[in-house]
Amino acid sequence: MIYIIRHGQTALNKARALQGRSDLPLNEAGIAEAEAAGKALEERGIRLSRVFSSPLVRAVRTAELAAPGVIIETDDRLLEMDYGPYEGIDLKDPPPEIRFFFSDFVNNPAPEGMEQLADVVKRAGSFLEDIKDIGGDILVSTHAIAMKGLLEYLTPGSNGSYWAKRIGNCDIYYSDFNEGGKGVPQKLE
Repeated sequence: MIYIIRHGQTALNKARALQGRSDLPLNEAGIAEAEAAGKALEERGIRLSRVFSSPLVRAVRTAELAAPGVIIETDDRLLEMDYGPYEGIDLKDPPPEIRFFFSDFVNNPAPEGMEQLADVVKRAGSFLEDIKDIGGDILVSTHAIAMKGLLEYLTPGSNGSYWAKRIGNCDIYYSDFNEGGKGVPQKLE
């Protein structure tokens, strides 16, 4: 089974800013969220054999706290979407082109300078194809849009339904992808 977790909260998450590839640590709330996620996995008897993470510190630290004692393997394909010139903008008052993009992710292309969602899915899919033959329970620690790209890849018929879905800090989805299936990812409740 593959488990995909979004990193815990950071100061920019709390401030509602586009964080992208800024390499910020978890704040106190984020640390508590990651620890709680680890406890939730443990209480369900999930024994993680491998852990992969975006190389950004917030994702790596989330992985460490959610899977204590398991070696973390980083992969650049798990990085957050590249927001280019929009990195760090205030999401409470975004520029019109960002508002337009966010109003319909499926049909509106990302503004110039930002990575396109199709490219996020492509690199997410490349990562998943590389790990699909690994047995056991695997944790993947990543970011909101990168996570949505993974979920889109795992659900070819979703028609972009994950792009508008809210994924909170330390939300976890799971799928039997690495066990030869392509089951629709479910949220761990």
